[in-house]
Amino acid sequence: MNLNRHKSKELFEEAKKMFPGGVHSPVRAFKSVYGPPLFIDSANASYLFDVDGNKYIDFCNSWGPLILGHKNPEVIELVQKTVAKGLSFGTPNPISNELGKLILQNNKYIEKIRFVSSGTEAVMSAIRLARGYSGKNKIVKFEGCYHGHVDSLMVKAGSGLATFGTSTSAGIPESFIKETIVLPLADLKQLENTLQTYKNEIAAIIIEPVPANNGLLLQDHNYLKKMRELCTQNNVLLIWDEVISGFRVGFEGAAGFYDIQPDIITYGKIIGGGMPVGAYAANSHIMSHVAPEGNVYQAGTLSANPISMAAGLATLQICSRKNFYRDMENKTKRFVRRIRELVSKNVTDISIQTIGSIFWIAFSDTRIMRSDQIDPKSMEKYKELHAFLLEKGIYLGPSGYEVGFISDAHTDEILEQSAHTIALGINKIS
Repeated sequence: MNLNRHKSKELFEEAKKMFPGGVHSPVRAFKSVYGPPLFIDSANASYLFDVDGNKYIDFCNSWGPLILGHKNPEVIELVQKTVAKGLSFGTPNPISNELGKLILQNNKYIEKIRFVSSGTEAVMSAIRLARGYSGKNKIVKFEGCYHGHVDSLMVKAGSGLATFGTSTSAGIPESFIKETIVLPLADLKQLENTLQTYKNEIAAIIIEPVPANNGLLLQDHNYLKKMRELCTQNNVLLIWDEVISGFRVGFEGAAGFYDIQPDIITYGKIIGGGMPVGAYAANSHIMSHVAPEGNVYQAGTLSANPISMAAGLATLQICSRKNFYRDMENKTKRFVRRIRELVSKNVTDISIQTIGSIFWIAFSDTRIMRSDQIDPKSMEKYKELHAFLLEKGIYLGPSGYEVGFISDAHTDEILEQSAHTIALGINKIS
């Protein structure tokens, strides 16, 4: 491979002496693709620039938060003004009121919101709230949905289709795992049977309504609607993890996209505009159980940090403009359609799923709706594609299980160029 990564390689070797695996989040280590990870020096609009001077069109966008692309002028301006006032106060601040008001006034599915510092913290808090509100302990989650590194949710299916799971990480007590039931996606019968058996013990069902952490496993609307009905019938709370889909598929997220009312929604990524942030939200009655109003405790020194609130406010003000999401979706559909047109008719094992401004390239001849439908061998083809695209100046996430993101900064010209290059890579390795 000809791509110059000498400085990135040197920095990675240095990092490995200080940090576990040389990184601060596992997928960044490039274990699933070729070469050392890229050390990024700067970014602008839709481009990344690494320490070796290479330039890439960025389809990762910091794993989704940068819906406007890098260094959007309006975001940078408000952040700089806010930084000049101070970094953190540990007190209420007016800019969090502004962001909260913008979100709540434009989202009919929630009435109150609590800001935290990460998507994982948002999910952890939502689970605690569901248990505290319901007085029940068990949680149902789905194979192929990732909800951050929360102990009780770092669980995969055991030997049966519907089962108490097994841990996906060391350090999680067996007692935590016993409170989690793992089900396959897209299987209403398993869900109905589980609720019938355990409904008096289940506090909540949690799902990514747009599963996008293990491929893009788009679910049928009727499945999600029926899940809502079953939760209501069985007095079980429905939590939608919208850390990725929130403000990505629409201002009201997947709740608005599908017009389904969850009981609790978690957010992250875009509401921080590139800064660390998370949030959980629900109706006023459920949220009244959160301290200091209620007895479900949750706190955080840097929750609603003014810098994060500023970045989020500037980002969402732009996202709330007329036709923003319509234009983003249309741009993404054109991009994906162009790739499909340019891929050789001899290539039959390629599928590109899309929703909103999210896309996923899968080496499969059928639509994939469950994680067990993903052929692990197909990841070798993605590995080859990733290497080819890096050489051509296109950056996708360093794993075939990761989705891609379009930003407002991706112009039609850039997307046309990228579609040709991606299609060329697919044709070359297939």
